[in-house]
Amino acid sequence: MLGILVQLAISWLLLWLIEKKDLSVLGLRPTKQRALDFFFFFVIAATLYFSGILLRIYFAEERWHLNPDFSFTLFLEGLWWNIKSVLFEELIFRGALLYILLRRIGYWKAIAVSSIAFGIYHWFSFGILGNVGQMIPVFIITGLMGMVYALGYAKTFSLYIPIAIHLGWNFTANFVFSEGKIGNGIFVEQLPIPQVKVSYFIYYLVTLGPLLSAIVINFLLIKRRKQALLAL
Repeated sequence: MLGILVQLAISWLLLWLIEKKDLSVLGLRPTKQRALDFFFFFVIAATLYFSGILLRIYFAEERWHLNPDFSFTLFLEGLWWNIKSVLFEELIFRGALLYILLRRIGYWKAIAVSSIAFGIYHWFSFGILGNVGQMIPVFIITGLMGMVYALGYAKTFSLYIPIAIHLGWNFTANFVFSEGKIGNGIFVEQLPIPQVKVSYFIYYLVTLGPLLSAIVINFLLIKRRKQALLAL
């Protein structure tokens, strides 16, 4: 929590020194529309991740069961961990710096810079720096998702949509289906993991289909939104 407060303090300082603005430009104040946006995009992201699990159950014969150690306390801890990690990244890549870039270099250039930075950041957070075979696909996928997050802020001048998509995907992956860094969450995969052979088409459908769908669907939904006015 302290780290988030420090980020907010630094964001306020940057906004004030460079643009004579405050944290209101991040669009954090709750409104009915923002709450609806959050719920809608959270559900979209979570559902698309879940679609990938269904594909794996069907084609890869995976089996999942409720974590016997699951508890309400564990749920709160998992939710809070994911909220903190999402807020950390959003405040860096879609917060004050993106607002400043939007004003200084223009709409799509600012989104491009934010997306590229987000892709490069994941080389370090995933610990793959130097492994070119992993760096290229990770940069492309996370960069494209970063573009969607950045567009969500640039269209609305609110962090609710990017946070909703980011949290919906990460929480479902990391905690609901225990595929993150924090251990078992709600559901755990049954062992031993089945060894199955599938075609290349099915392999890429299962591994990339849900993620690419999340990028394309959210991009199109955000693009259709009415453009909010840039605070002058």
